[in-house]
Amino acid sequence: MKSFFQIIFLLFVITSCGDDDDSSTVTPQETIPVVHSDATYAVVVEEDITYADGLSHDMTSTSSFAVPLKLDVYSPDNTSTDRPVFMFIHGGGFTGGIKHKPEIVEMANYYASRGWVFVSIDYRTTEELGTIQGMTPEGLITYYKGLAPQEWIENALQGAENSGQVQQATAMYLAQRDAKAALRWIVANSSIYNINEDFITVGGASAGAITTIALGISNQEDFRDEITISDDPTLSTTNLGESYEVKSMVYFWGSNIKLDVFEAVYELNQYDRYDDSDPELFMGHGEAQDLVTPYEEALELQGIYDSLGIYNQLVTLLNPNGDPAGHGAWDAIVDGKGLSELTFDFLVERQNLNVE
Repeated sequence: MKSFFQIIFLLFVITSCGDDDDSSTVTPQETIPVVHSDATYAVVVEEDITYADGLSHDMTSTSSFAVPLKLDVYSPDNTSTDRPVFMFIHGGGFTGGIKHKPEIVEMANYYASRGWVFVSIDYRTTEELGTIQGMTPEGLITYYKGLAPQEWIENALQGAENSGQVQQATAMYLAQRDAKAALRWIVANSSIYNINEDFITVGGASAGAITTIALGISNQEDFRDEITISDDPTLSTTNLGESYEVKSMVYFWGSNIKLDVFEAVYELNQYDRYDDSDPELFMGHGEAQDLVTPYEEALELQGIYDSLGIYNQLVTLLNPNGDPAGHGAWDAIVDGKGLSELTFDFLVERQNLNVE
């Protein structure tokens, strides 16, 4: 496990910027979705749908208030009643970022035009955490009551060098809570979008990849039940009665850092609780020397998943000119394929999807 100082350092740096068994783990299904190798359908886009509320602060607030959490849905314009879904989580070092980043929109259209429902989510970042400079630890814990657990904030205070690092560590928890709420919203609305809940993919880039890894391996109650509804009434808006099972994860230039923090706070290693239903993993990560999340982070995850016997694939990303790719390598090309094509191939093969 990384020390808390290593964790804080990696968080700061982020802001500054397989298994050999080829057998599928797909369990028998009554129906398997049909997708297309080429863009086939027009794409229907619904923007800024509220999937839940969450507590927030602004730069002048003394008490928290509820804000809507939004997502965009990209659907194929077809009559299929059996669609796979891909939920994507943007990056931004937990200090910002947007769900409609052009590269995400391009990927959303790639997948939706081929038969997927693609959902891009926003979540709370340090932008929703107000200002805490000069606060005492006791005052900070009161200020953030209902936003993050007291033990999480206390752990952040132990190693942070400034208020920004405390907020970034706190925002890691909020992002996870929100991403899980968004996934429960997708399940709750699966019949509206004709989604097959047995074929759920979650992916993300940078901070979104960090959140993806923690979402895929953690239990349903983690990052949810540490706070009570009496402390955070907005939890009642998050479809708490729904559950999900993620089949595949897609990771771009991320790390395992959030689960390291979880272990530091709760003395609980999530990987000690893995089971056969835990999702398989695609990783795209470059080897450039200036990476804000080093290539070694992907190698560490590959070693963990290999040791657990969970199928994973690590693709070493290259720039279009053939040089090692760096952070945010949305234009990476490997064997003539971009990120959308590489992940498409992985999901089709590992989920046994029918391709036309």
